[in-house]
Amino acid sequence: MNTEEWTETIKQKILELGFHKVGIANVDGQFNDTATTHLKRWLALGYHADMAWMANPKRLNIRDYMPQVKSVICVALNYYTPHQRLEGKEYGKISRYGWGRDYHKVMHKKLKAFSQQLKGQEGSIKTLYCADTGAIQDKVWAQRAGIGWIAKNSNLITREYGSWVFLGEVLTNLTLIPDTPHTQHCGTCTRCLEACPTGAIVQPFVVDANRCIAYHTIENKQANLPEVITSNLKGWIAGCDICQDICPWNKRFAQETNIVDFEPYPQNISPKLTELANISLKVWDNHFRSSALRRIKWERLRRNARANLGK
Repeated sequence: MNTEEWTETIKQKILELGFHKVGIANVDGQFNDTATTHLKRWLALGYHADMAWMANPKRLNIRDYMPQVKSVICVALNYYTPHQRLEGKEYGKISRYGWGRDYHKVMHKKLKAFSQQLKGQEGSIKTLYCADTGAIQDKVWAQRAGIGWIAKNSNLITREYGSWVFLGEVLTNLTLIPDTPHTQHCGTCTRCLEACPTGAIVQPFVVDANRCIAYHTIENKQANLPEVITSNLKGWIAGCDICQDICPWNKRFAQETNIVDFEPYPQNISPKLTELANISLKVWDNHFRSSALRRIKWERLRRNARANLGK
């Protein structure tokens, strides 16, 4: 097949596997671009907090991650469901991405199937797939591939689904026809900056993890959370969707997903804080089986719930 035929075939197969969006970016240049500069500056300011993996130098040059790469096939999977959390101080809040089955399992299964199909076409084809697991700048490549744009809250927004999407990539040594990079459409809106209770979005497009509720409820391994976080939790025990819930693009364009795996486990929509504050290891293990929330270990989940209860 020629380059045009490869490109069209690849996009068709991606969509047949159930992905909602696909785009392609070419790998060229030395990556001394604005994205690299932005990442270096962000790291130098310590905004990655204790997330040491964000400083992996491979993020600065995708060829360090896969030397043979010529094209990046970017995909997006809509995970939004219309369920709403119950109101009340007795309920904990979990970010929508964690309501259903672990998205890594769902994405990796589809990406692996596609990679095997692609490599099966020719023995010389090489691939490397990842979904929030590789040392590459997922959102940067998604924007370059025309999937969406990086918003002021640092999430990637798509025209069709807002920011309620999981991103994945397949790196390949095939030369493909690239899509047009997406343009920026946040305009003058600053609602996400104004809504963040801890001021974690320190300026448009820059998030300081040290101030971020999502970071502290998921990644912070300390026995106690900082006071500036505990005083602003307002029920959040796993992640935080404040800046996404307020976003006009999400309010107008969110669509219910057709991925059954992303339907919420009933216990994840509005869990009782008192129950989570005292949850046993056995119950935690059963409760969050096959969930991305297993990253929040048993002790940290109890900590988060107790912090909301003022304990």
